[in-house]
Amino acid sequence: MFDKLHEECGVFGIFGHPDAANLTYLGLYALQHRGQESAGIVSSDGKRLYGEKAMGLVADIFNEDRIKKLPGHMAIGHNRYSTAGGSFAINIQPILVNFALGGLAVAHNGNLVNAGILKDELEAYGSIFVTTTDTEVIVHLIAQSRAATLHERIVDALSHVQGSYSLLIITEDELIAVRDPNGFRPFSLAELDGAYVVASETCAFDLIEATYIRDIAPGEMLVINSKGIQSSFPFKPANPSHCIFEFIYFARPDSMVFGQNVYTIRKEFGRQLARETGVQADVVIPVPDSGVPAALGYAEEAGIPFDTGLIRNHYVGRTFIEPQQSIRHFGVKIKLNPVRDALRGKRVVVVDDSIVRGTTSKKIIKMIRNAGAAEVHLRISSPPTSYPCFYGIDMPTRQELIASSHSIEEIRKYITADTLGYISMEGIQKVVPHPMNFCAACFDGEYPVPFPGEKMMQLGLFDKG
Repeated sequence: MFDKLHEECGVFGIFGHPDAANLTYLGLYALQHRGQESAGIVSSDGKRLYGEKAMGLVADIFNEDRIKKLPGHMAIGHNRYSTAGGSFAINIQPILVNFALGGLAVAHNGNLVNAGILKDELEAYGSIFVTTTDTEVIVHLIAQSRAATLHERIVDALSHVQGSYSLLIITEDELIAVRDPNGFRPFSLAELDGAYVVASETCAFDLIEATYIRDIAPGEMLVINSKGIQSSFPFKPANPSHCIFEFIYFARPDSMVFGQNVYTIRKEFGRQLARETGVQADVVIPVPDSGVPAALGYAEEAGIPFDTGLIRNHYVGRTFIEPQQSIRHFGVKIKLNPVRDALRGKRVVVVDDSIVRGTTSKKIIKMIRNAGAAEVHLRISSPPTSYPCFYGIDMPTRQELIASSHSIEEIRKYITADTLGYISMEGIQKVVPHPMNFCAACFDGEYPVPFPGEKMMQLGLFDKG
C-alpha cells in the first residue's frame, strides 16, 4: 500500500428519475477514488426499498442484471474505504432496515467521534448491533427516538452525535440529505432533467451531465419528495471546519469542493511551495497522480522544466499477491517506475502532496537516485502531518506520523533527500479563500469538535462511516 491517507467514503443520491439506479451506479463510479473496498445501492419504487451491495469496485459489482433488481425513481449509493480491521461484508453501506415507520436506508460519509459512547448507551437499552460502523449508531438513534415524524426523529438522532457526516437517507417516498454543522466533508446539490441529485463531489454530476446548483450548507437538512425540496437548519450553528485535505489530496482535481476548483487550488499550492522552498534544479517531477497539479505550479513559478519522471501503474488492485522477500520494496516498484532518461544526471525536484510515515518517500527517493539522478530535492504541498484526524480520514496513530516526533531535518535524513521542504501553514492560508473556515487539525492539533480521548479513538474500537 502507498503510504497515503485515505478518505473513508463517497455518497450519491437521486430523486425523480426513471433511471435512478443506473445513474447512481455512474455517480459511484465517478466517486470511486473516495472508497475502493465496497459499494452499495438502495432504490425505491414508491412502495418498497431494494438493495444490492458487495465487496469490490463499483464496475465489478454492478452489472445489468443487478441494476435491474433496483427499480424506481430514487436511489442512494455508497463507496466505502474502511479502517484496518473493518473490512467485512456486514459493514457495506447503505444500511437497509425496516422499523416502525417503514423502510429506511442510510449512507454516511464521515466519522462520529462519540460513536463508541452512544453504542454503549444504546446496547444498555437493548439495541443489538449487526455491523461495526458508526452509521448503524445513527440508524438505532432514529429507531429509538420518540419523536412523532421521521424528520423529527432524524433531527433528534443527529442532535446526539458529534463529528462529521454527509448523510443520505432514503425511505419509500423521500430522499433526505443532511450535512453536519461544521461542514467537514463536501456535499453538493444538482439537477438533471427535473430530478434532484446529491453527491460528495461535483465530478459525479459531470459524468451524468447534471447541472450543479449549490453546496448543501453546513447544518442544512434537505427533504426531497414529490412536493420538491424543503430546506431547514435544525441544528445549533457551528464554525465552518472544512477539511483542508480535500484540497490537498482527497478530492478529484476536476471537482468543485467548498466552492473552489480543486485543480486550481492544488496548482497554486505548488506555486506557493516554490516561493517558500525554491532550490536550484534541472527538472520538476510529480509523484503521480495527486502530486501533478502542485508540481506544475511549482515548475511554472520556479521557471524549471516540468517532466514525467515517474510512471504509475493504474492497474494494481488492493489484493495483488506480492512475493515474500524476493524483491525488495516490491510494493512501491509495482506502482511506480522511473523514466531514466528524464532523471539521469539531473538535479531533480520531486513534488508530493504529503508525507505520512515516510517509508514510501524514502523508497521513491532511492528509486530516483538509482535511475541516475544527481540530486533529489523533495517538496511537499502540505505542512507536516503531525496529528491524527478523527473526522473521516483513515490515518495512522500519532506515534506513526513521522512529523509528530521528528524535525524536518531528521525526516530529510531518514528519507535520504538532499533537501526537504514543506509548504507553510501561512502559505496554505494565503491560497485558500476564507482560511478560518477550514479544519487543519492534522497540522496544528486544534480540533474543532471535541472527542472522548485520542487513545480510545485510535484503538479503532469503532469503524468510521
